[in-house]
Amino acid sequence: MANPHLQYHLQLLNHLRTILAALGEAEQIPEESHVLFLERFDELLSLLPQDPLQSQYLGQDLICQIIQRYPQIAHLVPRDLLWFFGGECLHFMPDDELEQYQRLEERRYEAEQDDQPFDWNLEKQLLNHSSGEQH
Repeated sequence: MANPHLQYHLQLLNHLRTILAALGEAEQIPEESHVLFLERFDELLSLLPQDPLQSQYLGQDLICQIIQRYPQIAHLVPRDLLWFFGGECLHFMPDDELEQYQRLEERRYEAEQDDQPFDWNLEKQLLNHSSGEQH
């Protein structure tokens, strides 16, 4: 069973998968390469829960490809996935956003060290709210 953090990102990937499928059904892209891309995406969905570390590079590659190959849906790629996969994906995030995710990751790490539950979405909202008041 995947941990809640991994489960959350799998849900985001599944949502992104539905967007990609809809894009293919709308016939806005070359079908053959899109079918192959979806197969690789499905491979990521099945590998990630089994071996998250091994799946990291495939995830980075696919998320970056979505942004480059499908610019019409790049804005729909959840920012959390860019952070989750890291590496090349971080080039698509501005510095202030990277800092915010770093703080969020530190909070998650502290909660795990203290055996405390951690709600990524709630903490992100709290962090956004507190950083919004500072401006």
